[in-house]
Amino acid sequence: MMTPRERVEAALRGHEVDRIPFTVYETKIPQCETERRLRNEGLCIIDRRIPGYEVKFNNVEQESVHFRGKDGIPRIRTIIHTPVGDISALERPAPRTSWSEEKLFKSPADYAPIEYMIRDQDYLPNYDAFLKAQQAAGGDVFFRATIGYSPLQEIIYGLMGVEQFSIEWAERRDKVMRLYDALTENRRKIYAVVAESPALAVNYCGNVSPEVVGRARFEKYILPHYNECAEIMHKHGKLLGVHLDANNRLLAPLIADSKIDYIEAFTPPPDCDMSVAEARRMWPDKVLWINFPSSVHLAEPSVIEETTRQILKEAAPGDRFLLGITEDVPPDRWQQNFSIISRVINTEG
Repeated sequence: MMTPRERVEAALRGHEVDRIPFTVYETKIPQCETERRLRNEGLCIIDRRIPGYEVKFNNVEQESVHFRGKDGIPRIRTIIHTPVGDISALERPAPRTSWSEEKLFKSPADYAPIEYMIRDQDYLPNYDAFLKAQQAAGGDVFFRATIGYSPLQEIIYGLMGVEQFSIEWAERRDKVMRLYDALTENRRKIYAVVAESPALAVNYCGNVSPEVVGRARFEKYILPHYNECAEIMHKHGKLLGVHLDANNRLLAPLIADSKIDYIEAFTPPPDCDMSVAEARRMWPDKVLWINFPSSVHLAEPSVIEETTRQILKEAAPGDRFLLGITEDVPPDRWQQNFSIISRVINTEG
């Protein structure tokens, strides 16, 4: 019998598996008796905490200020000091994540320090940490490297936010493109480091909302980065995937022609607009690593069971397919729901 990690690796490579891999992000399941039982049943933890590199600033300094707002809620103000000006962001910590309340970009005056910050970054290998964690974790944890957002997605979601980006794209596109070009050079530094890392699989970018970027911008400003990165990863025996967790129908033909190896966090109906069966037909040579639709976690146990069974049916014969949990599940539901999914996979997958 395969270990959970072996099962994930085989599925990602397109090799035969003894059953469909069942996976969950390391932040989406607490350590407890049920978690241990599920791992014994075959659940694989996907650990994304060690990207395979460290970020180094050369002439930029960063400080974090922890405080409570007037509402009593803890917040973190991150201040970036550059030779051409300071910028800051505000976050509200939450369990296993954080909420952005202020982005680094707030006005056109922030273009210069943000560009300086981007160009000042270097990336150093951190392979030993990756290897040690992988060896210590054993056979039911899979460590996956990450590159972060592609340039345009970083501008939209990391630096500006959708509304501010829309304004800047309309009024100061030349300045937006300077950031885009700087980020393109920045990401190429990461490609080189991650390509030589011990990781088998690398996630790059994602959270692509076609309602925001549209087909044309995706094809011109996002897809080329996937293909460039994939070519580099393939030369070093790596697999490249993208976290495509939104409506994918509009972009599906472009994704089909891309050089990426796996589509990760793909979410079928009722949450998004493509079924597993449609995805398998559209992307026959891609690995499909889905997210169990989050809204269904609120349904009755019988619906959880039937949804799992339908997903497996649409994924048949089951090659190049993984079923995962990539989103938060209500605390009072995860033990029951994960147990049902695990049982159906182990008996029918």
